[in-house]
Amino acid sequence: MKVLHIIPSVAAVRGGPSQAVIEMVRALRSQGVDAEIATTNDNGKNLLDVPLYELTDRLTEYIDVPIRFFPRFSPNINPVREFAFSGALTVWLWQHIAEYDLVHVHAIFSYVSTIAMAISRIKNIPYINRPLGQLCEWSLQQSPLRKQIYLNAIERSNLLHSKSLHFTAQQEKEEFHQLGLNIPNFILPHGVHISTPIPNAQGKVREIIQIPDRCPIILFMSRIHAKKGLEYLIPALGKLREYNFAFIIAGSGESDYVNEIEELLKTHGIDDRTHLIGFVKGETKNLYLQGVDLFALTSHSENFGIAAIEALASGTPIFITDGVAIAPMVQEQAIGYVTKLDIEAIATTLQEFFDYPQIAKQKGDRATQHIAEHYTWAKIACNLIAIYANLLET
Repeated sequence: MKVLHIIPSVAAVRGGPSQAVIEMVRALRSQGVDAEIATTNDNGKNLLDVPLYELTDRLTEYIDVPIRFFPRFSPNINPVREFAFSGALTVWLWQHIAEYDLVHVHAIFSYVSTIAMAISRIKNIPYINRPLGQLCEWSLQQSPLRKQIYLNAIERSNLLHSKSLHFTAQQEKEEFHQLGLNIPNFILPHGVHISTPIPNAQGKVREIIQIPDRCPIILFMSRIHAKKGLEYLIPALGKLREYNFAFIIAGSGESDYVNEIEELLKTHGIDDRTHLIGFVKGETKNLYLQGVDLFALTSHSENFGIAAIEALASGTPIFITDGVAIAPMVQEQAIGYVTKLDIEAIATTLQEFFDYPQIAKQKGDRATQHIAEHYTWAKIACNLIAIYANLLET
């Protein structure tokens, strides 16, 4: 089976969904599927320093995964740049897409994804789409007129002709059904790597950040973006200043918005106990995930929440809002806290965490086992291969 994965970007700056494609393809290849990726050299405002396929005429081994990188059109106009137009990728898809048994497209409302589905339709190559939560209510409310025009004029037909839609959680599927589109679909979550336990992880984090013992550490690890709800989490923490806690923000974002967050921390009186450490990865990321007492993600909307799953795999209980699609699972398994996106509700639930730390530890202990049983990439890849085979038979 030869499968082509298409996504606008695999850059770390684009967050968990882009990184999940790399892990997905790596896991598929480990089980004998000839899977590869075609994408652009997008890296947010910048470009990835990678060999471009049109110059090398070969696959690039990028983080041990075969990827064809094509140049992104990069004018100094943000909406145009974000659209990720690539003429070279278009030409290559037209010439080579028929060499694949199946095309797995990730994202919508982007040139790369749209043209991949359109060419697949013309060439009669079966394809599926993982919409990355972009069909959820909150996402569709952002630039709603532009998205409605795009959806009705172009993307609706692309989606209707797909073999199936790939959702990563039940909540994402339920929000999609509100659109009234009758399209076959399946739910398959992302996987996660169970990282090796780091001895005395919490002690090491406390030493790096200079946090005293018996001071609970709360970690926010995600893009610093309006979608992530820091405007709710920070005021809620501000209401709980009588508790002795430390707050770590690990992530990057647009400088103007990061400045707004820094001002918000000052306004609510927690800037002196907040540590902005920037984007982290690899062993440093694992250290922070393992070395804190609570992982917090108070998003408006998340079609999955990869970092939250990674925290659970590390044995750290999570604190999420009901807009994060894994919220029902977290509640059912009692491996974290779920609340509404409301300052008072967030503060009340955080107070429960502060008052009963032993219960939080029990949640974290249960989390590791549950994630290991249901969310490893090997298990996800096996399920995905079976889905591919079934779709190709129909």
